[in-house]
Amino acid sequence: MKQIQTESRSKMLKAIEALDQSLSVLRTGRANPGILKRVVVDYYGTSSPIDQLASISTPDSRTLVIAPWDRGALNPIEKAIRDSDLGLNPNNKGDTIFISLPMLTEERRRDLIKNARTYAEDAKVAVRSLRKHALDDIKKVDGVGEDEIKRSETEIQKLTDEFIKRVDDTVSAKEQDILG
Repeated sequence: MKQIQTESRSKMLKAIEALDQSLSVLRTGRANPGILKRVVVDYYGTSSPIDQLASISTPDSRTLVIAPWDRGALNPIEKAIRDSDLGLNPNNKGDTIFISLPMLTEERRRDLIKNARTYAEDAKVAVRSLRKHALDDIKKVDGVGEDEIKRSETEIQKLTDEFIKRVDDTVSAKEQDILG
């Protein structure tokens, strides 16, 4: 029973980590290199994440600077950023790329919050699915009394409630970050 609870906890932690990763890509009012995580560059016929081809820094709160390690990657990186769904306009300065992040409009903030809530709902569904699997596993254990099964089910529900609250807290913090 304890093993089922431990496995459920570790799987639920992974659901929270996936939520954090999804939320890190959402753009807030500040420059964050994390927004470029999903940008994939076609470099000499190979698709590579942008952070494997260049260093990304933030000299101020509104600017991203991308310095490719190979100058030949400059134009493919610029094209990949422009073609992404991030709505960013990169400026090629010869050996680096500068991206000025515009202020978020109220409409764009609402869209970002809607996306954050969608990611949160996906995480909650994952946690609830893990609860269902854990409860099914508990019922399959042989040689255990009903009292022990009920106690384990209660513990799994407490664990689920804890992780649902963590999802809500994480999204609430991200919403505050987006609202600025």
